[in-house]
Amino acid sequence: MPKDFKCLYCDRYFSSRQAYAQHVNRTHYDINDTSLDDKDFNRINRFEEMQTGWEESLPSITNENEEYEDQNIPPASHEYEDVLENTDVVSNFSKNYNINQTSQSNFDQSDRFEESNMEDYYSFEQVSPDRFEESNIEDYDNFEQVSPEREENVMEFPNKAYADLMELFIKHNLNNKTGNAIIKFFNKHSNLSTSPLPKNIEAGRKLMDLMNVQKLPYSKHCILNYKNKEYFVYYRPIKSCIENLLSNPDIIKNFIYKYQFLQSDGETLYSEQYSGNWWKNAEASIRPEAHILSIILYSDATTTDSLGKSSLHPIYISLGNIRTWRRNKEDAKQLLGYLPILSANNEGQTSRFKRLARETFHNSLKFLLDPLFDEDGIDFKINNKNIWFFPRISTVIGDWPEACTFSLTFKSANSNYPCHFCQTHRNDLTSIRKDCIIIRNKENMQEYYNNGSAESIGLEQVYNYFWTIPNIDIYAATVPDRMHHLDLGLFRYQIEYTKELLGKSFAEEQ
Repeated sequence: MPKDFKCLYCDRYFSSRQAYAQHVNRTHYDINDTSLDDKDFNRINRFEEMQTGWEESLPSITNENEEYEDQNIPPASHEYEDVLENTDVVSNFSKNYNINQTSQSNFDQSDRFEESNMEDYYSFEQVSPDRFEESNIEDYDNFEQVSPEREENVMEFPNKAYADLMELFIKHNLNNKTGNAIIKFFNKHSNLSTSPLPKNIEAGRKLMDLMNVQKLPYSKHCILNYKNKEYFVYYRPIKSCIENLLSNPDIIKNFIYKYQFLQSDGETLYSEQYSGNWWKNAEASIRPEAHILSIILYSDATTTDSLGKSSLHPIYISLGNIRTWRRNKEDAKQLLGYLPILSANNEGQTSRFKRLARETFHNSLKFLLDPLFDEDGIDFKINNKNIWFFPRISTVIGDWPEACTFSLTFKSANSNYPCHFCQTHRNDLTSIRKDCIIIRNKENMQEYYNNGSAESIGLEQVYNYFWTIPNIDIYAATVPDRMHHLDLGLFRYQIEYTKELLGKSFAEEQ
């Protein structure tokens, strides 16, 4: 391949723009201190050989307060000033990987392998425009097949040094410039003939985007083996998630144990879960000395890269015992895990595949949630005291398709019974007569399922895991998601349209 790119600051030539950009950013950082443009990184970093079976948690960075002293740092640039502001981070990383602060030859060696076979490390992926042509609500079932080749994209970090660098980068919220300076520093002063680190932080971040699960410290459990492919639930034990929440002193200050009747100006208030009828009834069903532990779940399948080729299905947990204003803070939630997303290939529209996807979803929830209901309540330690709780799932938050997945109703606005709350026919959705409304509940839905006529009422012929859990009506628990229903949905347009109609009617009357 001809060498078309000559360095403006030395006599070296490069065969590709990427190799040249890497060389300038590494070697001539004191001359060119600007960040590389996004178009210079339009190739996604891939590796031919990836380690398999690396399931251990990323090691924690220790000795964070130890100061770093080095008299042989290259002439100061803005990038190295950023590094000096994070000296404790650099010092710990360098200690773990045998950095020789006086070695220059290895830096020259690393400079030489910048150019070699850049195309072996980078591959360009075109996104077909027709990927985005068909996207109606009926196709939400096929969210699992956003990327048929998704499983082939599952990768792991190539080595421990690479993994530690990316954990360090995320843990300390470093910017790209600082991360790139750390990589340069490591390559210059290490005793390694070949750098174990990415070419730059951008490449490391794109690798993480391609990875199936970014939270590597989580355990994994095979929930399905389909067509010689294993599908895993990546998770943390739900009891551990709850213990983490209960170990926060500020959360405990705003933690409610018993039902409370709230009133203001003679009116009953239901602004908190612990003041509602559900809590009152659930509390009446357990021993007086025990307490209700209200479980709130939230899940939403989402894409994880700008190309829409990678997707994850996270599920979160919070507690209804925490006052609402405190529960809305970030530390009052825990990431429980990632649910598997099936690769549809060419069978996404088949009823068999859709049923398998529903069964896998509910089997995954059963695996995650069953530890809460295996015993006669659970003891959790709060302020060094064991408190007896009975966990109860109170609320499931999600958009409409997600609510359909939990309740196992059809995910189509064109179905005869599209509402997951009630059994109202689609032709009667505009009716305000209450006698037209028949609420879905565990009893009547199980009856349709047992009779084999679930589909006649817009229900999948799949057993719902939540039918086995006490004190939960999954059809009432799947509350509307404000973001999707109000902020991003059609509601505000309906309000504006109604106001416009009312305004016209009022003007005509005048």
